[in-house]
Amino acid sequence: MAKNKLIKNPVLRRFVKRPATIIGSIVLIAFFLVAILGPFVIKGDPYAVELGSKYLLPGPGHWLGTDNLGRDTLVRMIYGARTTLLVSFLAVAIGSVTGIFLGLMAGYFGGRTDTILSRMVDILMAFPGLLLAILVVAILGSGTMNTIIAISFFSIPGMARRTRGMVMSLKKREYVQACQIFGASNARILLTHILPNCVSLIIVDVTLALGTAILTSSSLSFLGLGVQPPTAEWGAMMNQAREMIRLQPIHAIIPGIAITMVVLSFSLVGDGLRDALDPKLKNS
Repeated sequence: MAKNKLIKNPVLRRFVKRPATIIGSIVLIAFFLVAILGPFVIKGDPYAVELGSKYLLPGPGHWLGTDNLGRDTLVRMIYGARTTLLVSFLAVAIGSVTGIFLGLMAGYFGGRTDTILSRMVDILMAFPGLLLAILVVAILGSGTMNTIIAISFFSIPGMARRTRGMVMSLKKREYVQACQIFGASNARILLTHILPNCVSLIIVDVTLALGTAILTSSSLSFLGLGVQPPTAEWGAMMNQAREMIRLQPIHAIIPGIAITMVVLSFSLVGDGLRDALDPKLKNS
């Protein structure tokens, strides 16, 4: 409590108030450091095949063991973090930008524009997230880029609906109506007066969406529909470890634990950001 009182920024003070949020933040920082700096610290080729060293248990030389082709699991986990980071961030970025644009247009202009865009979003929301991603991959084919596109599709509806609701509330504010009276363009009103007031909502949604994107990407790869071998990816590593899961489950457990920790951490940080950025808590 004493440390929290030393933090003057109220948003940051509310953010660090929850121990779970701090733990989640530490895990995510470690994840980013491993993904960015790991290959420079742990040297090795994630694609080097050694058939004589298949399914080695963790030990000196191979600290996390080896996979079905004798490739070092630790090195592939590090490079897999990079793949996970790339896929999730690009997918959420594409889906969020598209969803925000649709939400701004529907909420601000209303009428027929709102009806058409809302029905488009409703169609996407009619499919469960993973099922929608599988459908998109089935149409486009497997691969890293198609996985990014598939995940971005189900990131659109939630962002679009929440942005629309926020915009419909904000456009009734007096300062927005004053801008309209003085002849400000719609683009200026949206970009300088409405969108900045949606930033807190967007930050929370993006954080939570990143966890969902990682889980979906790993699920698609595990099913053989996402990132394809030999690219290092956590879900694909679990898929490759299935044939020996009863005798040596460690090779499936390691990437499974990594996925669980990162997804859970994004959820914890997202919940913490939601509480910290909630305008109702500004005086707490």
